[in-house]
Parts: sequence; C-alpha cells; structure tokens
Amino acid sequence: MEAEKYIPPWKSPYIIGIAGLSGSGKTTVAQKIISSINEPWTILFSLDNFYKELTPEQSAQAFRNEYDFDTPNSIDLDHLYDCVKSIKQGKKTDIPMYSFVKHKRLPDEKLTIYGANVVIIEGIYALHKKELLELMDCKVYVDTDLDICYSRRLLRDIVHRDRDIQGVIKQWDSFVKPNAVSYVLPTRANADVVIPRGSDNTVAMEILIQHLRRQLDQKSIDHVNHLKTLGKAVVPVNWENVHFLKPTNQLKAIKTIILNRNSTNDDFVFFFNRAASILISEALDLVEYIPGTELKKTIVTPTNCTLEMGDAFFPGQEVIAVSVVRSGDCFIRSLRRIIPAAKIGKLLIQTDSRTGEPKLHTEKLPPLEAKEGGKPSKVLLFDSQTISGAAAIMAIKVLLDHNVQQDQIVLVTYTSTETSIRKIFNAFPRIHLVVACVGKRSHESTLISNPEADSNLDSDWWMSSRFIDSRYFGTS
Repeated sequence: MEAEKYIPPWKSPYIIGIAGLSGSGKTTVAQKIISSINEPWTILFSLDNFYKELTPEQSAQAFRNEYDFDTPNSIDLDHLYDCVKSIKQGKKTDIPMYSFVKHKRLPDEKLTIYGANVVIIEGIYALHKKELLELMDCKVYVDTDLDICYSRRLLRDIVHRDRDIQGVIKQWDSFVKPNAVSYVLPTRANADVVIPRGSDNTVAMEILIQHLRRQLDQKSIDHVNHLKTLGKAVVPVNWENVHFLKPTNQLKAIKTIILNRNSTNDDFVFFFNRAASILISEALDLVEYIPGTELKKTIVTPTNCTLEMGDAFFPGQEVIAVSVVRSGDCFIRSLRRIIPAAKIGKLLIQTDSRTGEPKLHTEKLPPLEAKEGGKPSKVLLFDSQTISGAAAIMAIKVLLDHNVQQDQIVLVTYTSTETSIRKIFNAFPRIHLVVACVGKRSHESTLISNPEADSNLDSDWWMSSRFIDSRYFGTS
C-alpha cells in the first residue's frame, strides 16, 4: 500500500479519558471541557453505551435491580478499545446505543462517527483497561466524596432512568459502593490529573482547560507545518493528470469580465457559469464511456422503428459531485444543467483564523462506493479557488477515507496557484486536476514546465485572495 504523505488531524485525534465514581460529575467535567476548548468534531464517548448484551436471565435480574452493572465485566471494554482505535485510524466507526429503561442495546440505533479531532472517553472504567490508557493523551480522575455521589445517583436514576427509590438504594448497597471501592478508586493512580470535588473546583478546571488548549494549539501548529512541507519540494507533476482549458478568445474574455471589479454581479455570475460549464465538460471527458455495440443496446421508437446503437456511447460509471462549501457551490447550477440527476455531497472546511489550520466541520456525502460488480464512481470535487491547497487536500483525504480510489477523483477548480498544485500532487499524485487559470508568486521556483501550462500561467498573483464565491453569492 502506498505510504500516506498527508496525515489529517482526525488520524491523530487528541484523546482524553475521564473516570470517577458513579455520580462524581464526570459528564459535567466533560461538557465543560467541550464548551471551553470549542474544538470542532469533538466526540464524547460514554461507557454507558458499551454495556454488554444481557441474557434473558440477566435481563430479568436487571429489572429486579439484582444485576451488577458496576463491575468491569459488565462493560464491553474490548469493543470500546476497538472503536477508539478505529477512530484514531481515521475510519468511520459505529457506536452502539444502550437503553437503561429496556436494559438492552438498541439494534436499530447507532451513532456513526467520522473525523474526530478530540475524543473524550467518559465512564467509571475509562482508566481501567491498559490498552485504552496507551491511546490516551490526557487522563483525568474526578474525585468526589462517596456520599455526594450517592445523592446524585439517587436523583439521576429516579428522574432520568425511571427507577424506583427502593431499587436504586438496593443496587447502591449491593453493587455500586462495593465495586467503587474495589475497582474504581484504584484507577485514580492511572490519572495524570485528579480533580477534587469535580467541576465545582474552578481552579483545577481552569488549569486543566489551559493545559488542553496548549496541547491542541500545538497540534494545530504541527498540522499547519505538515501542510507546508508538502509544498517545499518541487515535485515531478504527472502532466497527463493536469487538464488545462485551452486559452481561447472566449476564455480570455470570460476571465476579463470575472476580474473586472466594475462588472455587475449579474454579469459575473453569468460568465462564471459559462466557465464552470466548460470546466465540467472537460472533467466529464475523464469519465469512462462504453460503446453501444458492447452493450448490444437498441432503441424501439413509438412507431416501432428499431435503432441500433453501435455508434452511440453511454457512461460506464456513475458521476458523483462533491462541493467544498461554499467555494464549490459556484459550480452546482452549471452541474444541474449538464447532469440534472447528479448526486451531490457537501464538505464544510474552514480555516481557523487564530491558528491558520483548516478544519473539517461537516461532511454530508452520498454513498461513494461502487455497487457490487459495478465500476467505481467518478467523483468530481468542486472548489472554485485553490490558493494554499489545504482545503482541497483535506477534502481529497475525506473521499479516500470513504473508499474512493485516488485515480477516480477529479478536482475541478477555476483558479489554482502553483503552490497548491505542488502540495496536492505531492500528497496525491494520482488524482486528476481540471483548471482554467494557474498563478505563481514571482519569487517562487517555477513548477510549470510544459508549453500548455505556460500559456495559462499568471504571475501577477491576482488569485491570492478568495473572491469568487463572495462575488458569486453577492456577499463581497
């Protein structure tokens, strides 16, 4: 397998474990951390979802409050470990859902997680399994007095879990308290940080949150530096995979109108749509087509005339569009005119103004994998401008994580900088790029080295600011 040259943030998520007695305030601590660090794609793993399936006999015991839910063996820690490891590898992962009212997992409900930047594992045995501890970057123990935990447990189980008070007391005395002393309290020794009194301890919480912010800031810096390294070396670009639009008089006129600040918004949108249609048509030339003779396809007209389709061609693979919001949305109107029924996915990737790090906020994608026995789909990835290339690189990695083959991805963009081309092809040398205009800084070493590319080259760096989507949607 080809070694990965781009490692996205979700392949090295920051993992925090939070343990403590039942009712100690672990969930409140976790929620305060989430609200304070304000990090997109923060995932909260509750061990409550990982209770093991009960046999009929065990289920009957549970309804009588006679089943021990507080022993380590009641929780499927192996499954939890597999899920956390899967997320750390950047894979889409299904998390089970558990009902405390029904005392069983809900087979028709699950939580699908993909792309976590921060993972918080919260539960009484979050710091119990050695292999899970090795995956964690920060381990926290919430240390609250046992009597306070008891009162909180009574309130929680009666109000939120529909239990009767006698059953809650019976379960506490029989299982919760003995297991807390035997199994939960010893895990305090595995913690990096112990918070007495839980979230009420504002000083300890502030120190912890400051530490987490520093660690996450460093993680962002490392990611930005990683992206920069992709553009340092001049890579031998496979020019067969870079498809420039021929600089016709029509395209020169379109470019002039798009760059003219005095052009009306209506003219800007009209002429960009024309350029977008040309780019999409160029991208569709990369779709595999099958001659009608191979399909042995015929058409019978309403007048019973039979037409042989030997001279016709038909798409041999499905075309799926993915837009990098909102830059790529400028192409959607033209796409709908060319392929009205095209499936369209969305990726929201925005740059953190504080750190300069691109961050994946949302992914809404249709099924991208090829149907059984069918050919892989051709995915058109739309981004009207690629300046640093960071958003495009992250978007391509999301598609690869969804089992799209690299050579089936076509990045369609109106403008692309020399730097972004270098970075993109350094990370993913087998994708295809369809582009109308390319620019470079005058002090940079020239990446462009073939006549067709040189004819499209701009050196005035006019595309260094992201303006197309702003003008297209009238927000400039």
